[in-house]
Amino acid sequence: MRVRLQGIVLTLVALLVFGLGIPLARSIAAGAQQDLFLDRLTDTARFASLAQRPLLDNKSSLIEPDLTRYHEVYGVQAVVVDQDGKVFASSFVPSAPHIDLDDERISGPVHEALAGRRSQPAGVLMPWDSTPLVLAEPVLADGEVHGAVLTVSDTGAERADVLWWWLLLTAGGILAFTLALAVAVPVVRWILRPVHRLDDATGALVASVLSGREAEPVGESGGPPELRQLGRSFDRMASSVSGALAAQRAFVADASHQLRNPLTALKIRLGNLEGHVDDEPAAADLEAARVDAGRLHQILDGLLSMARAEASGGELDPVVLDEAVAERVADWSVVGEARDVRLVVETSGDGARVCMPPRGAETILDALLDNALKFTASGTEILIAVARSGDRVRLSVRDHGPGLPPDELDRALDRFWRSPAHQNVPGSGLGLAIVSEIVAHSDGELELDLPEGGGLRISMVFPVA
Repeated sequence: MRVRLQGIVLTLVALLVFGLGIPLARSIAAGAQQDLFLDRLTDTARFASLAQRPLLDNKSSLIEPDLTRYHEVYGVQAVVVDQDGKVFASSFVPSAPHIDLDDERISGPVHEALAGRRSQPAGVLMPWDSTPLVLAEPVLADGEVHGAVLTVSDTGAERADVLWWWLLLTAGGILAFTLALAVAVPVVRWILRPVHRLDDATGALVASVLSGREAEPVGESGGPPELRQLGRSFDRMASSVSGALAAQRAFVADASHQLRNPLTALKIRLGNLEGHVDDEPAAADLEAARVDAGRLHQILDGLLSMARAEASGGELDPVVLDEAVAERVADWSVVGEARDVRLVVETSGDGARVCMPPRGAETILDALLDNALKFTASGTEILIAVARSGDRVRLSVRDHGPGLPPDELDRALDRFWRSPAHQNVPGSGLGLAIVSEIVAHSDGELELDLPEGGGLRISMVFPVA
């Protein structure tokens, strides 16, 4: 945007400079041409008046001294021709170039003058056009043309003056561009400073939403009044959003925590009733109540874990991924052996460290291994792999269960979502959502795919700390 604004300002200055400079330069050249034409026309007309008597008396000596003197003083060649177009008298200067009356640039004006027509102004005097100024005036006596006076003027001095004026205009244009650039850069920065602040504040707001911290306000960062007002409005909006999200997280965490105690007491009471209910339908209802209480306890644990994951954004600790995997696999191997499922670990062994929220690696591995053990059939295995590639580390957990249909992979990370094919499997539907939150806080990437041989593979890629 800064480049576009500066481009607009410089374009306007360019239009102004060229719109005024080009007509002014042309006016200077036309004025120089007009002054030269009028000056030479006056001299040519005067010589036409002086040449009447010498032509009538056929005495060229009466005018040749004047022509020669004129050439010596002004450097302009002058020639008097008779009715037949032949040279009658001329400014005799040995060093001057010879005038060729057969030259089209000279013969044309001479024929016009012998026809009784006077010279007309030429075009604009351009610095690169070295064509001399040729004027011819008829010599009239008693209304008849008896000859013509021809003057040939070099335009070098006038063209040099025009060139200097043009150079001065060019320097003025360059100065105008420089001043415009010097003014445009700070003005554009002044205009865009609050825009950049808003852009930074937007990124900070997104980070604060993920981390649970309060967003930094834009404040008074200068700029136009309208953009300052926009910054104040953004601060109010960011404060409202941050407050609402903090209240929501606090409510989920508090509700999950406060409900655990009465729920635990309810489970104990239901357990105490076991063996005291003799009626078969009542015993079935008691068992269903215990199952529902256990399921509700799972949901509360998941909500509490989710709230902790969302609130852990800004605190990241370095974790040796190989060690974390070895520790959690050792604990979960007992569950795997009970279900006849083997946990296979493949690690790079280079001790790569990644930054995660506190206990983030344990939470991720617990959630993924719990899911994998739920869906993996007996006699199969779960593969946990850690591989490093450059400055990235990939952690993947692959089971050999039924997997998911391809069209359900995108929805697997949604909170409380359960595949229609797995509704009878115990769980709250929050495991992968919690993993997704922790991976996002760790600046990692999460993907699900269906490997060859069946099952589901969940891969996470983290930057090396």
